[in-house]
Amino acid sequence: MSADKIYERRCALTLLEQVLARLEEEYRVAGNASLFARLKELLADEPGRASQADIAKELGMTENAVKQAFHRLRQRYRELLHEEIAHTVAVPGDVEDELRHFISVLQT
Repeated sequence: MSADKIYERRCALTLLEQVLARLEEEYRVAGNASLFARLKELLADEPGRASQADIAKELGMTENAVKQAFHRLRQRYRELLHEEIAHTVAVPGDVEDELRHFISVLQT
């Protein structure tokens, strides 16, 4: 990878970390830190991670409640990512183009 690509990738990963930190803070303030910690594991599509059923059992929730909570977490994650990217562009109309570029940087 070229130095420019490495820089772009690091910036993108830093932005993702910031978004995740904001999301974690929202859950913590709402008193849902343990739920966030478990749902965050579902974001990474890695073998051996806990299933939604496992998390439901551990937290004393129904599997459907965990599915809904995870859906809301992902939705809020996308919203926060969109907000963060909006702070990086000069013209609000450029957000979608920047988001596409952001995704392409992470996919390489």
